[in-house]
Amino acid sequence: MKTNLTALFILTASVLPLAADMTPDQREFEMRRMAANYAKNYAPYEWKRELFNYDMLDITEWVRRARAAESDVEYFEVAAQYVTSLRDTHSSYSLPSNFQASLGFHTDIYEGKVMIDNIVRATLPVSRYPFEIGWELVSIDGVPAEEMVRRIMPFISAATPRTRARRAAQYIATRLQATLPRAPEIGDTATIVVRSPQGEESSYEIPWTKFFAPLTSVGVVPSPVFADRFSPFLKLPGTPIPDEDVVPLWYRALGDYRNLADPSPTGMVLNYGSLSPIWALPTGFQRRLGAATGDAFFSGIYQAEDRRIGLIRIPNFGPSSTANALRQFETEIAFFQANADGLVIDVTRNNGGDGCYAQELLRRVIPYQFQMMGFEMRASNRLVNTFSNFLEVARRSGAPDWQIALHQAQLDAMVTANKENRGRTGTLALCTPTIEQLPAGVVFTKPIMVLTDDFSTSAADVFPAIVQDAGRGPLFGYRTNGAGGAVSVFDEGVFSEATPRVTLSLMVRPKTVSVDGYPTTNYLENVGVHPDIPYDFMTVENLRSGRRLFTDAFTRAIVAHINGQ
Repeated sequence: MKTNLTALFILTASVLPLAADMTPDQREFEMRRMAANYAKNYAPYEWKRELFNYDMLDITEWVRRARAAESDVEYFEVAAQYVTSLRDTHSSYSLPSNFQASLGFHTDIYEGKVMIDNIVRATLPVSRYPFEIGWELVSIDGVPAEEMVRRIMPFISAATPRTRARRAAQYIATRLQATLPRAPEIGDTATIVVRSPQGEESSYEIPWTKFFAPLTSVGVVPSPVFADRFSPFLKLPGTPIPDEDVVPLWYRALGDYRNLADPSPTGMVLNYGSLSPIWALPTGFQRRLGAATGDAFFSGIYQAEDRRIGLIRIPNFGPSSTANALRQFETEIAFFQANADGLVIDVTRNNGGDGCYAQELLRRVIPYQFQMMGFEMRASNRLVNTFSNFLEVARRSGAPDWQIALHQAQLDAMVTANKENRGRTGTLALCTPTIEQLPAGVVFTKPIMVLTDDFSTSAADVFPAIVQDAGRGPLFGYRTNGAGGAVSVFDEGVFSEATPRVTLSLMVRPKTVSVDGYPTTNYLENVGVHPDIPYDFMTVENLRSGRRLFTDAFTRAIVAHINGQ
């Protein structure tokens, strides 16, 4: 039965006129072209069939819905849901629109309730809008907040139901048409009902602040006549590589496969990828990094009981300069080695980045040999050529015989996999010839603890997984995102100009894990990394405490860890 998406986001009588500029044949072409790109390049296809019984290659119903769409915007809704049905943080669908609208506050889900956790007072002065952070959002334009979350979720790419619901909640008061096709279908104002901590409800009318022109149709383009075959190709933009790289020259062609980052807008999640932590600073905290331009980390030291605790936040794994970031990190590690009894490493709300840079940071906190994350790659002729180039460049660069032998084995694995039906390689190293790693010259040898949450994403899934598998120290917090692969951007749609993203590989952690709800596996995709010391940050009490309860809890945990408890 066809889903009535037309009514999904209509909240007022103000509805933009929508056109169907694409013909049914053009919409079918777009859907088939996108599905073909996923068939060729999407690495976790078999994993998703096993987990969710979802077969992305069965597109009969998707094509029917695409052809039956009554407007271009309705087609975009169908196409977006095809991608989000993969339940994959990395694989998403973006419309060619920069329209956005905001009510001036931010919402997230705490203990099952949609709560206000940030307010832009320049937009909503307290004299007119006296509600506060920690109040519950009851409804918007008569629609209950929980119902709005349910309506938005089909357009959200996420690896777990909780993360998907939280992302959806963040779109209630901020509408981006790149993600929500019907985002412009709002009035000039919204009426919200909020509930105070004492249970009192109040209503406010807030104007929508809108930016840029909405997308209502894609424009009329005639289809080529007598075109009996199409040849879509994957665009290979390549992940931007820093000027000062952390890998040998011949590995730089794997730029797309090093891109372990969340492609979604970071601004939708508070402090996502941000230098500043979301939690309250510890009492007596003495900051070292995090205030100056060019700081790649937030760091400092404080006293807890009779222990000196070092703290460093890694906001993301995509610094503007890896050389500068590594120098800063080594300086901090050397300081903490000399002055701290233990170290807390924060990767909460970290949106990921370069997997090879993450590996280098790990080499500075694990003081013994360890195994790095491996990757199963979806084979293609492009990768055969890339690994063939590795081998040739390594030979011409005078690489040692053992490295050349490993490159030959990697090439052989890629050639073999490419001959199979949707073949994937075995586990390959990404940044070095082998997954075996040795510590760097500057390394922290004392106790560590890593903070995680469900927005520790991609490369920030990798970092705690390796710490855990290496037995380096406990993880504290909530399970990580489960974004377990590399992401690349497809060529824009021919008629629609939309931009799908695809997961090109599957991360394989060194140790097998058994987690409720998933088969026993080494994959990170969907499963994520589960903490040794569980602590759910997303509670109403923690929000209303200014997030100090979380800080106090991880401080007690690191002191206990240092004391061997």
